[in-house]
Amino acid sequence: MSNQKTENLMGTYCRLFLLMLLFATSSYAQRNKPNVIVIVVDDAGYADFGCYGGKEIPTPNIDRLAAGGAKFTNAYVTASVCAPSRAGLLTGLYQQRFGFEHNTSSKPAPGYTMKDMGIDVKIPTIGNQMKANGYKTIAIGKWHQGDDEPYFPLNRGFDEFFGFVGGHRNFFGYDKTPAREFTLFDNRRAVPENEVSYLTDMFTTKATQFIEQNKSNPFFMYLAYNAVHVPMNAKKELVQRFSHLPEGRRAYAAMMTSLDEGIGKLVQTLKEQHLDQNTLIFFINDNGAATGNYADNGPLRGLKGSKWEGGIRVAFLMNWPGKVPPGLTYNPMVSSLDILPTAVAAAGDKLTDDFKPDGKNLIPFLNRLDKELPHDMLFWRRGVAAAVRQGDWKLIRVAENPILLFNLKTDISETTNLASKNPQKVKELLRALQQWEQKMDKPHWFSDYGDYNQIMKHKMEVVGREMEKKYP
Repeated sequence: MSNQKTENLMGTYCRLFLLMLLFATSSYAQRNKPNVIVIVVDDAGYADFGCYGGKEIPTPNIDRLAAGGAKFTNAYVTASVCAPSRAGLLTGLYQQRFGFEHNTSSKPAPGYTMKDMGIDVKIPTIGNQMKANGYKTIAIGKWHQGDDEPYFPLNRGFDEFFGFVGGHRNFFGYDKTPAREFTLFDNRRAVPENEVSYLTDMFTTKATQFIEQNKSNPFFMYLAYNAVHVPMNAKKELVQRFSHLPEGRRAYAAMMTSLDEGIGKLVQTLKEQHLDQNTLIFFINDNGAATGNYADNGPLRGLKGSKWEGGIRVAFLMNWPGKVPPGLTYNPMVSSLDILPTAVAAAGDKLTDDFKPDGKNLIPFLNRLDKELPHDMLFWRRGVAAAVRQGDWKLIRVAENPILLFNLKTDISETTNLASKNPQKVKELLRALQQWEQKMDKPHWFSDYGDYNQIMKHKMEVVGREMEKKYP
C-alpha cells in the first residue's frame, strides 16, 4: 500500500476516532447532568414542618431533605395566593411582567378576554428551559396556570402531564364526571373518577414511575402536590392517629403525613435507582397557611392572601449532595424566582432566546463563592396591596390605608408600625416600589374578591385567623 493511501486511511481512522470520542464525551456529559425535581406544596403552615420548628406533626422525610442540604429562613414567593405565585416560580420572572397578577378569575381587564387567563404563551416556562438543556420533562399535580388549551402543560414545555388544571379538587374521586378544571388528566386522557384513589398517593406513584422510566437520561420534574389545600380530605386511619389534636387540626395533620410519606417514597426511589447523589431537589410552599385549613404560621403574622410575612414567607429547602452544603441554614433573602436560574445553571446554563430571569442561581451563594447577597430588594403587588423588602426593612402599601413599616430583625411578627418614626426610609422604599412598578405590566384580569378584602386584611387591628377569615 502506498504511503499516500496509508496516510489517507490513518486520517480517516483519526477522524472516526475523534468523532466517536466526541460522541462518547457528549453522551457521558448528557447522562451525568443532574436530575432536577421541584416539589411544591400548597397552603402549608410555616411552622408545621419539623425543620422549621414544628412539634405537632412529624415530617421526618422533609426534615431529612433539610438536614442533607440547605434550609432558607428568609425565603419568599412572589404572591400570597396560588396561581400568580406559581407563575413566578415557573417563569423565573415577576409575574406582573406579563399581567398575571391575580388568581385566574371571571373578570378580564379591558382589552382582554377569558381566553387570555394564563401564562402568556410568549413567556418560556421552566419546562421549556430544561427541554432546551436536553431534559425529559413532566408536570405532576396542580397546574392552575390557565384552563384553556394554549396553557395546557403539554403546550407549555412539558413532555408529560399527570394532574388537574384548576386551583383545587377533591383528593378522592367525585361521584360524577367533574368539570374540566377538576378533571384528573393523564396527558390528555381524562382519568375516570372511579380510578381516583387518593390524589397525594397517585401523584407520588406517578413521580416514582417517571423516575424509574427515565433513570438513564436527565429528567426535570415539577411535582406540585395540592396538599394541604382545601378540601380537607384525609385518610381516616391517619386522622385517628392525630386524635389528640384539636378537631380542626386532625385532617390537616393527616394530609401533611400523606405528603411527607410521599416525599419519602420519592427519595427512596431515587436511592433505589442510584440517582440520589445526582439529583437536585427543591422543596417550597406556594404561599402561607390558609384561613380554612388550620395550618400554623408560628411567629409570622397573617395568612394566605396578605402581604404580611405569613402570606409570603415560606418554607424552602434545597438538596443536592456534593453541591449544596449539608445542614446549611441560609439567612439572606431568597425567592422562588431563584429556582429556574438555579435549575438551568445545574442543567447546562442554556437559557432560551437571551431570556433574563429576575431570579439568581443560588449555588455560588450557598458555597460562599459569591460574597454578595442574592437580592437587595424583593417586591410584591396584587391589586391595591403592594410591598417591598430591603434588608431588615419591609414596607406595605395598601390603597388609602396608612403606610406600614416594620423592622423584621426585631419584629418578625410585624406588631409595631415604625413608619411615623422613619419618614426617610418610608420615602426611600416607596420610591423603589414605584420604580419597580413602572417596569411591570398592568393586570390582564382582576380578582373575583375585589379590593375591599385586601384593604381590610392589612389593617393593624385585624389580627388572627378568625378575623382574617372574614376577608378571604
